Amino acid sequence: MATDPVCGMYVEERPESLHLFRDNRTYYFCSETCRDQFADPVRAERDLGRRITVAWPLALAVVVLTYAVGSRNAVVVAAALATVVQFYPGAVFYRGARDAVADRSWNMDLLIAVGSSAAYGYSLAALVLPGRMPPGTYFDASALIVTLILTGNYLEHRTRARAGSALDRLRELLPSTATRVVGGVERPVDVTEVRPGDLLRVRPGGRFPVDGTIRAGSTTVDESLLTGESLPVARSPGERVVAGALNLDGLVDVEAVAVGTDTFASQVGRLLSDAEMSRVPLQRIADRIAAVFVPCVLGLGVAAGVGWAILGHAGPTVGLLVFVSVVIIACPCAFGLATPAAIVVGSGRAAEEGVLFRGEDALERAARIDLVLTDKTGTLTEGRPALAAVRPLGGRSEADVLALAASIESGSEHPLARAVESAAHARSLRIPPASGVRVEAGVGVRGEVMGSLIEVRRPEPAASDRSAGPGGMAASDLSAQGRSVAFVFQDGTPVGVLGFSDTLRPGAREAVAALREDGIRTVMATGDGAVAASAIAREGSIADVHAELTPAGKLALLRSLQAAGRRVAFVGDGINDAPALAAADLGIAIGSGTEVAKDAGQVVLVRSDLGGVALALRLARRTVAKVRSNFAWAVGYNAVLLPIAAGALVPGLGLGVYAVLPIAGALAMALSSTLVVANSLSLRWVSIGPARSPAP
Repeated sequence: MATDPVCGMYVEERPESLHLFRDNRTYYFCSETCRDQFADPVRAERDLGRRITVAWPLALAVVVLTYAVGSRNAVVVAAALATVVQFYPGAVFYRGARDAVADRSWNMDLLIAVGSSAAYGYSLAALVLPGRMPPGTYFDASALIVTLILTGNYLEHRTRARAGSALDRLRELLPSTATRVVGGVERPVDVTEVRPGDLLRVRPGGRFPVDGTIRAGSTTVDESLLTGESLPVARSPGERVVAGALNLDGLVDVEAVAVGTDTFASQVGRLLSDAEMSRVPLQRIADRIAAVFVPCVLGLGVAAGVGWAILGHAGPTVGLLVFVSVVIIACPCAFGLATPAAIVVGSGRAAEEGVLFRGEDALERAARIDLVLTDKTGTLTEGRPALAAVRPLGGRSEADVLALAASIESGSEHPLARAVESAAHARSLRIPPASGVRVEAGVGVRGEVMGSLIEVRRPEPAASDRSAGPGGMAASDLSAQGRSVAFVFQDGTPVGVLGFSDTLRPGAREAVAALREDGIRTVMATGDGAVAASAIAREGSIADVHAELTPAGKLALLRSLQAAGRRVAFVGDGINDAPALAAADLGIAIGSGTEVAKDAGQVVLVRSDLGGVALALRLARRTVAKVRSNFAWAVGYNAVLLPIAAGALVPGLGLGVYAVLPIAGALAMALSSTLVVANSLSLRWVSIGPARSPAP
């Protein structure tokens, strides 16, 4: 037996079963609808969006014509509009009902199709045969049934497109062409033509098309989106580079090592796809209820209608009215609205605070979280280097050293250069002009300032280190603190040491404290080195740190925590975080991060404020409570009114009650939906105060 990846139903793995081959595996589906949604989730989402755009204005017009106007001509127009709603937007439910019948199963689509068709068909017959049918039409009920339930389905389908969209953005990051060098001659080629061993040339500002080894030239590489390393890293001949990384400042020749699906970025993509597809199918409360509720309602309607028509000697017209009353009252508007109404209101309330929930299951997942696993670079930290320390040497002042460094770094686009400039401007220092500035890729920069040769360089190898002595001690001290180090030389003599580091986001410490107060544990997982990670963890008051993790390592850590029974939210911003975001019980993406991360995450913090994490979890619990109370009302409503619709009150009221039962059923259904919406709207006035204990 296989599990349908869309609806979670069990499917026999037979050759004649509905199946689709993708990602080197075969998926089995319970219906054509599920297969189509899986094959192209984006197209399925857009199709539902178009249907909703048609359904809502027409359904509202039907209600106005029925109740505000009420004339026969208005009812005729309402019938025409309801027909469009019934058979264009409503076609989705007819297809689902057809699949349910073919599969000999019960689902909400079947009950929605029967209920809306009963209301529509009876109303059409009453309109066309006014003398032979009891008065009363219910076109508004049929149109609203289709429109409201279709809106809930649309919210679900928006989640379906997430994995495919994230993978598409990952592919967009990789270059489509490469420059191959043969016999010293450059030739542009499609990246699919590159083979291991080919020599490729990558210019400053370009991205590496494959994983490879540098054979000629030196440069500085920004790998932050792929590896989690926040600071640019120097790469020299013999060192590895990865596809998608940005070449900052040097012309290099790279020997291709891993190409196509073997590259690091492609492996991240596979991890993302596997995590998305291995997730346990969502628990669909409405469908679980439908498995029992739908056949019971249909059976009750038929039994009541036949019973009163034949055994009760009331005739076929009365029997039909009883059947219609049962189905209209039971038609699951309240069930269908219970989740989307609360989700829409709760999500809107969260959006006002800069928290976006992606998919109708995100809030329910957030309500159960008891551990937050967070990335460091660009998540806890700003994701860009800042000058953290200036250690002057030889009696020089910090201002002198910083001014000299800023003079030759001025105008450079290198991240460390911008950090030096920003620090100098923040101190309002006078920056002397520089001339003859020359960049040595992967090493540093030099130039002439006021007649002196000024250099800003990374530490040199020990064999030729000009920075021994006090400068070396200062550099070692800064490195021990997790800082990236650069030396400032004047005419060959070290005059200062600069320490760079990523900086903690404002409010990060407070966010961690708020989670701790709520009983939620915070754990850091990063690709950065242990020293840098520990420094940020101390600053953010995080006790549990896991450093130097690959994307696969982060995913393994996350799954080990889940195996231990923890419900884990992962907070990240980079491509390297996408697999963990997809596999977590809740993925929370920083809004300033990459589009891949935001597509993989179920929650996006627009303001990049970690306080949004605690806010999201608090608000989620309140919203889920509303969903549960909505379902409780829907169940209670049906338990009370279904026996009435079946004729329980007739012995005391007489046969005349049959004529008003369908009208009463439509009003009761409308009241049920109104109460569900009103209950959900109360979320608008929920204040974000002290959090309650995490949901079990």
